[in-house]
Amino acid sequence: MTYDEQEFDEAALGRAAREAIEFVEPQGWGQPPQLFGFVPTSLLATSQPEWADMLDDGASLTVIEQEPLPGDPEGGSSELDHVLATTTWPDEVVGCALVQEIIVLPPAAEADLDGALEPHLDDVSKADRAGRAAAESHPGRKTARMVAAVLRDGHRITLLMVRPDDEDDDPFAAPDLLRADQLAPGLVQGLLATFDED
Repeated sequence: MTYDEQEFDEAALGRAAREAIEFVEPQGWGQPPQLFGFVPTSLLATSQPEWADMLDDGASLTVIEQEPLPGDPEGGSSELDHVLATTTWPDEVVGCALVQEIIVLPPAAEADLDGALEPHLDDVSKADRAGRAAAESHPGRKTARMVAAVLRDGHRITLLMVRPDDEDDDPFAAPDLLRADQLAPGLVQGLLATFDED
């Protein structure tokens, strides 16, 4: 089967990325990383007619949840790196996204992180753990949920949702999604690499 690649633009990718993060949101905070594949809705409607009632005709891409990934939001990146390095997709999958929780710090925290990392620069694993510990103990830390999404053709987008403070007036209000394309270039490259034919 063929599909019109022209329809999968940045708007379609952004919609799919939002759908992925909204899928994870009802499960609450503290979730492990979650991988999603993007398949053309028209292709699914043709190949899986029994799914017709479940497909959103207004979306050019359908977001399909994959098996949960190993690890948790507090763990290191080595397991995630391994999963991405060994993941491949069938031709029908035209894009993918990863939703994960991260810690965000104010710009002033950079000096604190540098101080924590400096003694461990000769050991990447130790430096990662030291940086993570410094971030987790920083008084200005915030928890956020990030989605990095890519298309096979190279389109990419990164969105960020900051966890609301406990004292927010309306705990049921949906947090804002912010565009943050500069946030995780390594993760974006890892996702794009899952489509490399080599």
